Amino acid sequence: MPPRKRKADIDTAELQDSKRKEDGRINGSGVHCESEDCDDHDVDDDDDDDFSKTFVMEGPKIRGTLLFSGGTNWDLIGRKDLPKTAKGAKGRNLWGPHQLGNMEGIQLRTVVSGNAACHSVVITTEGKAMSWGRNDKGQLGHGHANRVDLPQYLDTLSNISVVDAACGRNHTLILTDRGEVYAFGDNKMGQLGVGNQQQAVLFPTKIQRKGPPIVKIACGAEFSMIVDIKGNLYSFGSPEFGQLAHNTDGKYFVSSNKMAFHCETTPRQVALFIEKDKDNRIQPATDVFINDVACGNNHCVALDNKKRVYTWGFGGYGRLGHAEPKDEMVPRLVKFFDGPKRGACRVFAGSTYTLAVSELGALFFWGQTNMAGEATMYPKPVQDLSGWMIRSVGCSNKSIVIAADESIVSWGPSPTYGELGYGDNKPKSSTRAEEVKTLAKIYVHAVSCGYGHTLFLARDDTEEDKANIEKLCTFKP
Repeated sequence: MPPRKRKADIDTAELQDSKRKEDGRINGSGVHCESEDCDDHDVDDDDDDDFSKTFVMEGPKIRGTLLFSGGTNWDLIGRKDLPKTAKGAKGRNLWGPHQLGNMEGIQLRTVVSGNAACHSVVITTEGKAMSWGRNDKGQLGHGHANRVDLPQYLDTLSNISVVDAACGRNHTLILTDRGEVYAFGDNKMGQLGVGNQQQAVLFPTKIQRKGPPIVKIACGAEFSMIVDIKGNLYSFGSPEFGQLAHNTDGKYFVSSNKMAFHCETTPRQVALFIEKDKDNRIQPATDVFINDVACGNNHCVALDNKKRVYTWGFGGYGRLGHAEPKDEMVPRLVKFFDGPKRGACRVFAGSTYTLAVSELGALFFWGQTNMAGEATMYPKPVQDLSGWMIRSVGCSNKSIVIAADESIVSWGPSPTYGELGYGDNKPKSSTRAEEVKTLAKIYVHAVSCGYGHTLFLARDDTEEDKANIEKLCTFKP
């Protein structure tokens, strides 16, 4: 049975945005900016340096307690065998939401992981970042390559206010309140944007870039995307499948039987967005101002300020939404969302699929989560969530977790690691949306998924909220 729709709480994301608009202006990316010059199109290149000095972002106004569900054997998740460097690897699957042992009394405003990531980052209400999970490439930013089983503060960023983060397979980006980006972890494909392809960077390092402040970051498996205050999109890392949107897959022959890639080691601006008509005639899309971007393993989806949706990269299983499995080397308009009252307001990406919330509130899906089933080649509505007000979406490798109204809803094919949150002695997978009964009395502000785990930001404003959270078990490795 599909989940039962319940009345939405008044404390919703829409009201949060309304309150933020009253407190100060919000730019195209939904980020609160305290600068008087923070208009979408009014920043001249000559003023970039002065603007950067006055630009300040704020994180989300929500706050809550961290809950965790999913796999905790970080060295084995998504792998058939343990790597030789993983000594004494252990950890069990948490099939339902748990509190984490060292997080008592720590309030958070943001939880972050990635569909290819076996690590996570959370941000406290004071703007301090904490990370934990797999760390064999230094993707936790603690200066070493040992796994960390519970969240630890990033000491090297203690004097910096962090507003957002993004997690790739083995790398991490951090966005500060000044619009600066720090990166750490795997860098063999240049995905850190620090100007080289050093194998790994263990400490947070500022990316090599000059220009307007950055307001949005996203990570694919081995590449990264960033958006500046002027709506410009930049990419760096592996160009495979055209995922960097520079009209090339970057392949070249090192020898007669060995292939390599020309990687982008510093942010490079995406110069062209296109649309195709029914006869496959190509025209450039004009006046594109990017508000949001999300990345799968090898594909991307972006949203502009006209509510148009663009996708590019690997086209397998219909994840680009163009009704054909063709790779796209530059951002291509998804025609489904082009037209009056047909636009989108939010976009999300899993490893092999894409999601969007339309301007009318409907959730659309395309791509494939169950490899045994059929691919969805173009956007189709998720009927089980028709009429629900969706406030947060988490995309794991193959599972989807959604906060809507007063409920958490999830689904995903086997095998899973507990990211669906159904609880012990309950189904471990589901082919259709099911309500997460283990969180029936807990209001969740936001969710984020890793490869095989889910982070929940649970409201803890009242004594009743806290009491319901306390009823959950605490995980202590």
